[in-house]
Amino acid sequence: MKIKTADFVISNSDVAKCPKEILPEYAFIGRSNVGKSSLINMLTDRNKLAKISGKPGKTQLINHFKINNNWFLVDLPGYGYAKVSKTVKQTFQSFIKNYFLQREQLICTFVLIDSRLEPQKIDLEFMRFLGESGIPFCIIFTKIDKIKLSQLNRNVEVYSKTMTKTMWETMPQHFISSSTNASGRKEILEFIDEINQKVEKKN
Repeated sequence: MKIKTADFVISNSDVAKCPKEILPEYAFIGRSNVGKSSLINMLTDRNKLAKISGKPGKTQLINHFKINNNWFLVDLPGYGYAKVSKTVKQTFQSFIKNYFLQREQLICTFVLIDSRLEPQKIDLEFMRFLGESGIPFCIIFTKIDKIKLSQLNRNVEVYSKTMTKTMWETMPQHFISSSTNASGRKEILEFIDEINQKVEKKN
């Protein structure tokens, strides 16, 4: 897939105010500072589409970007250790949950995981929520340029074993990526393109 256009549409914290168009949506979410904004910019080949910040928790709203005029990329607030008040964090959790449970256009969620870390409880809990809610998701292991290939393979294997010990029969489909060298870009966009084609045929 070639990204020809990538346009910001709306930011909000109310699912009811999300775009009304019946276009496939792909949500991107992960722990704060996992490299989500950098990944989105890399995928769309736009340097400043998603705002990058050294401070965790920069994204605090549901951000819709229309790609090629036929699907939406949705940038969601990170979860975890963002430096925001407890009240704000509870609001995040509320409208993020509402988005996942109410947004009919959502086709797939990409959960971003820092490839350098062992399985984190908060990531596993979030993916359990998606699984129990019947929400399709894939995993994107980020920052692979900052880790040796042997360690990356070990960490992914640990994730696979951890997840299959809990509620999954097999490891969910996953991608490995680096925003620095664009690793994984082709595979992720091809995956989205394949789904979009299937959706078009159904319609």
